[in-house]
Amino acid sequence: LKLQFLYLIASPASPPPSKMKYIAAYMLAKQNNDAPTEKDVKSIITAVGGEVDDARVSELFAQLDGKDVEELVAEGMKKLANCGGGGGGAAPAAAAAGGAAAPAAEEKKAAAPVE
Repeated sequence: LKLQFLYLIASPASPPPSKMKYIAAYMLAKQNNDAPTEKDVKSIITAVGGEVDDARVSELFAQLDGKDVEELVAEGMKKLANCGGGGGGAAPAAAAAGGAAAPAAEEKKAAAPVE
């Protein structure tokens, strides 16, 4: 999980207005400190080679002021659960069906009379 956060922070592929690297850095800082500071977030971003926009860091802290991050994450997870899964279950179901069909075909071959 930490590596995923570090990738989000340092990834040059993320769009310029992205706030993800700031959120990821905040969450990493929170693992070591219940009350991360702007300095903590900036240090994490710069440690992995990212550039820091001081205004974005200040904006993040302003938005989180007086809020419990764990509650925000829990609320977000509930919203994601309502979005559905996107159809990823078809491949395992197909594999299970294919695996069950193969032994049945072998049984038919064995039952056929041999001349």
